[in-house]
Amino acid sequence: MIILDVLLYAFIVVVFIQVVYYLFIFGNFAFLKQKKPSSKNFAVSVIICAKNEAENLKTFIPSIINQDYPEFEIVLINDGSYDETLDVLENFAKKHNNIKIVDVKSIEAFWGNKKYALTLGIKASKHDYLLFTDADCEPVSKHWIKEMSAYFSNEKSIILGYGGYSKIKYSFLNKLIRFETVMTAVQYFSFAKLGMPYMGVGRNLAYTKNEFFKANGFIKHIKVRSGDDDLFINQVANSKNTAINFSNNSFTTSIPKSNFKAWYKQKRRHVSTAHLYKSKHKFLLGLFYLSNVLFWVLTITLLTIAYSWPIVLSLFLLRLSIQYLIIGFSSKKLKEIDILLLLPILEISLIISQFAIFINNLISKPNFWK
Repeated sequence: MIILDVLLYAFIVVVFIQVVYYLFIFGNFAFLKQKKPSSKNFAVSVIICAKNEAENLKTFIPSIINQDYPEFEIVLINDGSYDETLDVLENFAKKHNNIKIVDVKSIEAFWGNKKYALTLGIKASKHDYLLFTDADCEPVSKHWIKEMSAYFSNEKSIILGYGGYSKIKYSFLNKLIRFETVMTAVQYFSFAKLGMPYMGVGRNLAYTKNEFFKANGFIKHIKVRSGDDDLFINQVANSKNTAINFSNNSFTTSIPKSNFKAWYKQKRRHVSTAHLYKSKHKFLLGLFYLSNVLFWVLTITLLTIAYSWPIVLSLFLLRLSIQYLIIGFSSKKLKEIDILLLLPILEISLIISQFAIFINNLISKPNFWK
């Protein structure tokens, strides 16, 4: 009986923690209204690093070329590709004089290191304002550059954007991928709004060249294969220099993985950098994940044995209702409203997947970005 009482009290504490996160942290983004700044039309360098992306480049580079913006260049980095990537880049460069190619040859010291390739691309860029996306990404609007660069100012040198994934009908994996993407975005937008920015995504991210060189680029984590986006932002972002942008025309969309094995491998690489975050970020993110796990474990345990079930059920429904409210408003902002239909199932599936990835990464580290 004492053990069951302890479990019940633990459940009450866990629900309290979850409610605090959803209402007082994630609510900062969910209920936030975007204030659109006046356009400043800074000259922008769009930087795209590609490794064996010939087909994706043919499909998506036109959406960058056709951006409605007065002055921008496109820096296309070929990171030691062994397919036709370089040929594709050269064909685009022949037709458009605002395209610059940086052909990175693999060297032993930086073999398979995207940060080395990006550094060469940034050095080759001619403008001070840098906008990053991936070779398999497409802006949802021809005003993407305009929308993202508008948030630069004398104070704001880092802009965090949203990079979503294309929707695939009748695919549970696709909904899981997009749910995880929404939850990640809710977290990094919310923490940034609270003055504690901790990451951004390379699919849609902007910062100044001055910010990059002031931090000596990626030198602090150059030996870590991943983290050209999140580790760099974790290092340099603060409450004063970081802005968030979730206007619909600022989004990019990417091709999602089509099978679980490929997505699992991708996520292993993505989360391998989290242990290098600042201590306060690791604590806050870890506490949220742990409380999430305990919430479901204790809910299922206590309801299964029907111990104080009216209290347990009431608290369960309270937390679930608040979650639906916050994720509902957030997913509406991010144009991902359909994920709400399977929210509890998606959350449990993601928790299990993240736990498996954590264990897997403890055993062996993913080494290369492609």
